[in-house]
Amino acid sequence: MPIAIKMPALSPTMEEGTLAKWLVKVGDKVSAGDIMAEIETDKATMEFEAVDEGTIAHIQVDEGSEGVKVGAIIATLAEEGEDPADVEPITEGDSAPAPSPAAKEEAQETAKEAPAPSPSPAPATAPAATPAPAASGERIIASPLARRIAEQKGVDLSAVKGSGPHGRIIKVDVENAEKAPAKAETAAPAASAAAPVAPVEAQDFGIPHEKEKLSGMRKTIARRLTESKQQVPHIYLTVDIRLDELLKLRSQLNAALEPQGVKLSVNDLLIKALAKSLVAVPQCNVQFAGDTLLKFNRADISVAVSIDNGLITPIIEDAGSKAISAISTEMKDLAGRAREGKLKPEEYQGGTASLSNMGMFGIKQFEAVINPPQAMIMAIGAGEKRPYVVDDALQIATVMSATGSFDHRAIDGADGAQLMKVFKEMVENPLGLVA
Repeated sequence: MPIAIKMPALSPTMEEGTLAKWLVKVGDKVSAGDIMAEIETDKATMEFEAVDEGTIAHIQVDEGSEGVKVGAIIATLAEEGEDPADVEPITEGDSAPAPSPAAKEEAQETAKEAPAPSPSPAPATAPAATPAPAASGERIIASPLARRIAEQKGVDLSAVKGSGPHGRIIKVDVENAEKAPAKAETAAPAASAAAPVAPVEAQDFGIPHEKEKLSGMRKTIARRLTESKQQVPHIYLTVDIRLDELLKLRSQLNAALEPQGVKLSVNDLLIKALAKSLVAVPQCNVQFAGDTLLKFNRADISVAVSIDNGLITPIIEDAGSKAISAISTEMKDLAGRAREGKLKPEEYQGGTASLSNMGMFGIKQFEAVINPPQAMIMAIGAGEKRPYVVDDALQIATVMSATGSFDHRAIDGADGAQLMKVFKEMVENPLGLVA
């Protein structure tokens, strides 16, 4: 009996993903454990392994397809002893992709288009009162050709009614939708009062440019940070911190750890300092949860790592109780695998607070956006030589500015100030970090 290969849930919160790349083709034999595809979630690109043996009979979702719901059938596997040519693609109601491969479907669409359809088809725009596919939690089912035409013509597929198998949107639907754009806007004013302000439409003004499609990660970053700034009342607190003692300790520790192949960064020491500060000021190691407040018993620090297509925050668990050398080794491993897109979901989902360091770029000071549902993030600026009062005398010292962003629903200003004070003391008197 043929086996349905379905879109996997690669993390506990994953609802849909992008089928980034097929590593098999129709006719290939696979065994359990073989890598069949690369799936892009909102945070990483992960490998999808086969769990059954057989021959790929049909590939029903093309690589590059976005918004593929978890559980949707993406391919059909013929079992041992079955002739793949005799196997029909498995479908599963409206959640399954259309049964024909893309090439066959495009040929059918071209044939459909030849008679030049008259005005008889119903307008493709959906009334405002009717939920669009995306709004109902279902992915938009459209052929690759229809998606390409929609992108070129600027047609919103969520407002198009599909006439293909299982309501799939095909070429003629997109072209008909483009002919009647006005109707889609007629019902909009009724709901506009309650709707959020729409973003300003991009205009190229005739300037030469290129269009780059947003990755799933970049879309998630845009959505989550917009929600954070709109829904989380931020309060920002900044302190200047003298780094000379920390730099001296780092140099001494690196000399001692050199035979072990460990080289500490300033960031490793700051991760430890933030974790110990959160343990010392537990009022800031919290999370706002509606009518309750979550109070954490350990500090798991999410560390911002810049990668090619966005930002990811691998987590150092219980950083306050770990040796700085262990933090350094773990951070190098996590950052390396983050840039390769090979982190496991549990390695970047969670954390009780975040740290973002832009000092290596020469940024003196900045205010980071809180990463919900966390309630604080520490922004680290560059260490630089500045005039500084030491023992009531003006001297030159290496100083950095650190800014804490706090969720004012969960953390009072006085508590945030206490955390910043403790953090400053720990960095300026760093022997406590190795105690």
